[in-house]
Amino acid sequence: MLQYALEFGILSKGVSTYLVGCIPTPAIAYLTKSLNASAGIIISASHNLFHDNGVKIFFKNGSKINSETEILIENMLCDPLYDSSYVKIFGYSHKINNAVEKYISFCKNTIPKNVNLSKFTIVLDCANGSTYNIAPKIFKDLGANVITASVFPNGVNINKNSGSTHTVQLKKLVILNQADLGLAFDGDGDRIIMIDHLGNQVNGDQIIYIIAKQYLKNNKLNGGVVGTLMTNMGVILGLKKIGIPFFATNVGDRYIYQTIKEKNWILGAEQSGHIILLDKHSTGDGIIASLQILFIMIKNNLSLYCLSNQVTLFPQILLNIFLKKNNNFINNIKFQSLIEKSKHFLGKSSRILIRKSGTESCIRIMIEGKNYSKVKKIAYKILHTTDLINI
Repeated sequence: MLQYALEFGILSKGVSTYLVGCIPTPAIAYLTKSLNASAGIIISASHNLFHDNGVKIFFKNGSKINSETEILIENMLCDPLYDSSYVKIFGYSHKINNAVEKYISFCKNTIPKNVNLSKFTIVLDCANGSTYNIAPKIFKDLGANVITASVFPNGVNINKNSGSTHTVQLKKLVILNQADLGLAFDGDGDRIIMIDHLGNQVNGDQIIYIIAKQYLKNNKLNGGVVGTLMTNMGVILGLKKIGIPFFATNVGDRYIYQTIKEKNWILGAEQSGHIILLDKHSTGDGIIASLQILFIMIKNNLSLYCLSNQVTLFPQILLNIFLKKNNNFINNIKFQSLIEKSKHFLGKSSRILIRKSGTESCIRIMIEGKNYSKVKKIAYKILHTTDLINI
């Protein structure tokens, strides 16, 4: 329904469309550039449930539109949808039947042709989303023994208790099947969270550390790594230890991309699993990032467990406080006082980051420090305090 409504609006303004069906967000970025289209649009709830469906838009070079362009488009939505005095020619609707095949070939070409994954048993959790028929084919074609989960999308079950934000099911399947690793994509395929053979979660911070270290070893690292204010301090210190510069941006993959371009670097990532490898793709891509990690595992003859344990993460707890009646309590005096006391209690090399979510009506709070028991204690205090003031 959303597709038909969106296409009607575009065609009514005299612009033609190319429909590619259910496909990951990174595939739209790739196709926009390869087909020399003026823009790319994907209908997506990203990592959220279906009722958060919206649109992501890409420039013709395959990069996400910036904040300024997004605001401009949102303001234009107030204009009339159709004005017969303005439009005299309608656009044409086309369908691309081989879009999936094109994208699959693109992903495979990001690793050497002789790479064989036959030694791996991999569990794929596709979040009942757009990678459901693409990721299994790619990894099977490369020789892996593939076990799938959440590959039956019906339009309303996307990301429901599955995918990169809900890895409990995947952890169980990896251990049950004695798999080498598990891969959890989000609904639109631009995020990846991994599970090692012991059931440990490997997040975006660890993934980009592994990739950056290998790039450095292969003399392919141009500059350093761009992360966010949420990037684990253990990873930042780990990168510094091996001589890789790090720069933090605001949370959001678009800010990472912009900073990478400004610095003329190639690597960036969010802890949540957005991995940007500009030497491979113009945007974050869960499948491509997964293939790089598997290639590194083969090249070094190391398990995901061994690779991820080369860097030690600081204990970190993330809280999502959903707002009641849109009550933004960040500036509440009692809350601010608690935060200041908590920072002092946690000591040096600790952080408490607070931000309003850009996708949900909630406040996201990150507590990080060297001592897990202290971090946990502060998390409970913050939860208790916000329960009292978030009314």
